[in-house]
Parts: sequence; C-alpha cells; structure tokens
Amino acid sequence: MRVAVGMSGGVDSSVCALLAKKSGYEVIGVTLRFHKEECLPYDKRLCCSPQDVKDAARVSNYLGIPHITLSWERIFEERVINYFIEESLSGKTPNPCAICNREVKTGFLAEYLNKVADIDKLITGHYAKIVEYKGKKLIQRARDVKRDQSYFLSLVKREHIDLLEFPLGDLTKEEVREIAKREGLPVWDKRDSQDVCFLMGKSPGEFLEERIGKREGYFYFDGESVGKHKGFYHYTIGQRKGLGVALGFPVYVCGIDAKNNAVFLCREEELYRDWLLLESINFHLELELWEKPKAQIRYRNEPVYVKDIQKTQEGYLITFEKPLRGITPGQVCAFYEDDILLGGGIIKE
Repeated sequence: MRVAVGMSGGVDSSVCALLAKKSGYEVIGVTLRFHKEECLPYDKRLCCSPQDVKDAARVSNYLGIPHITLSWERIFEERVINYFIEESLSGKTPNPCAICNREVKTGFLAEYLNKVADIDKLITGHYAKIVEYKGKKLIQRARDVKRDQSYFLSLVKREHIDLLEFPLGDLTKEEVREIAKREGLPVWDKRDSQDVCFLMGKSPGEFLEERIGKREGYFYFDGESVGKHKGFYHYTIGQRKGLGVALGFPVYVCGIDAKNNAVFLCREEELYRDWLLLESINFHLELELWEKPKAQIRYRNEPVYVKDIQKTQEGYLITFEKPLRGITPGQVCAFYEDDILLGGGIIKE
C-alpha cells in the first residue's frame, strides 16, 4: 500500500513515518509549508515553518524515505487565516484548527494526494483512531484522553475518513517519545507546538489588532456603559479576566455586537443555556443511526447528553439535558456516542 505521512517536523508525525515504514508500506513524507518566517530551533510558537520543513526532511533522510514539501502558504492564508479574520470581525470566536483539518492539512490533503499521486492513505500524527462502528469507518477518541484530538476532526468530510490513518490512537505521548528516543529519531526531544500556529505566540486579539488596528469601544451592563474596551475582537463569551471593569461583583462577557463595537457583560448565571443553533451538521454517521449522543462545545469541555435535534430553516436546533456555560458562536460543537465521533458543526447562536 502506498501511503503519505503528513510530517510536521515534530515527534508525533516522525514516529508515524517510522511505524508506517515498519508496517511494510511504501512511504513518502509530505510536509506543508504554511509560513515563510524562519523560527528558532525548537520554537514552540510556530509550526509548518521553514525550520519544521528542515526537521521533517532530516527525519525522512534518517528513515530512508522520500520527502516532498508543498508550499501552501496561499491556500492556508485563504482558507484558514482569512476565515479566522472574517469570523472574528463578525463577533464570533472561530476554531481555525478544525477548519484547517477540513480545508487544508488533513481532509483536503488526503483527497489531493489520492487524486494527484495515487496515494492510498494519508497517515497523520493526530491522537485519534479509525474504527468500524455501525457498519461505517468512524473516528474514535484516543486512548490518551489528555491528548485526544478527535474534537478537531469533527468537521472533516465523511468521504475523507476512508483515506486517513492515525497510528498514535493507542499510544500515550510518553510512549511516542520513548519510541522516538529508542529509534534515534533526531527530533525525539523537540517540544510540541502550542496554540494556533499562525498567531506566533500572540493572543487572537493582538493578532487581529495588528491586522486591522485599534478599535476601542464600550462595555455595557444592564443597558448602561460601564467602561471602555480595547476592541470587541479581544473578547470571547464567558471571559472574565482582562476586562478592566470594576462593578463590585464578578462580570463576564455574554454578548458581542461587532457592528457597533459593543461588548455586553453579565453575571455568571446568565451565561447558561440549554440550547444552541448550528449552521449545519457535518455527519460522519447518519442522524437516524444516532442513539444517545452527547455534545461537546469546546475542546476541554465535558460532553453532555443531547435532548433533541431539530432541523429548522436557520439550521439545526440542539437542546441539552442540562444547561451549558458559555456557548460561543463560531466554536465547534462535536457529537459523540460513547467515544465515537458522530460529526460536528459550527455554532451559529
């Protein structure tokens, strides 16, 4: 079988290439370059940079497999960075990593390589599994629950799952590093990249301010102005820290009006809702086969049982068995049955 390994230059994807070669596959390493900025060795703020390309090439050479680099800066800018900016400027809090997995580095890349290079599978270093469930190939949570990345794969198109393979699903991060060290991989001790790669260590608000400039406005509580803010794009639903507002009791962001550059504050109890509206659902498994689904509205949130799903003219109305705190437009809502990913969508309101 001919496989491509998406090699980021990090330890996870390097171990994937090693395991693929040991499995007897015909392996080629593929690295996507998203940034032209050079970074310091082992810089944890930036991935898919020239330094990571060099690291991926070093590992490929060490393993004796061919390696190619695709310079996809323009594709990444158009499909991920521009999406992030547009959604943020509409007052939402987008999830660029989930979009990137669908539009660039996972689903789209798998389809691209399958068509142009006759590659049977794309292997990536995601902590997740591909399993058989109800007669379908679906994604399952990884054994290492602290590293599980299935949530970020919920927007990947159903037809692309058949082209993917995740060898790290049954391994912990510690086991992966031990394999890399034992096998002498040159990046075995390289630190993980953190946060959104194109932010380069900045907060989303700092990144957006550099792009569009300062846009100071006002906070509102109970209809009254209670202070100035730095720009609506610096804030997200549920935020408490960094507001600079003293009302004698804790207040939280509960609404953003991008058009009027207004940020609305409330008490914590007003953050809870037992419903949300999705623009659409990306179904990995047909809805009629869902039995007792749970929904997860943020990466670190605990999933809760879904009470009802209704298709409306505005999208899919999801109601929960108990209220959730800080449901945020732009974020991803992923659906699970036990540990099986059923699909996901983007929160509209």
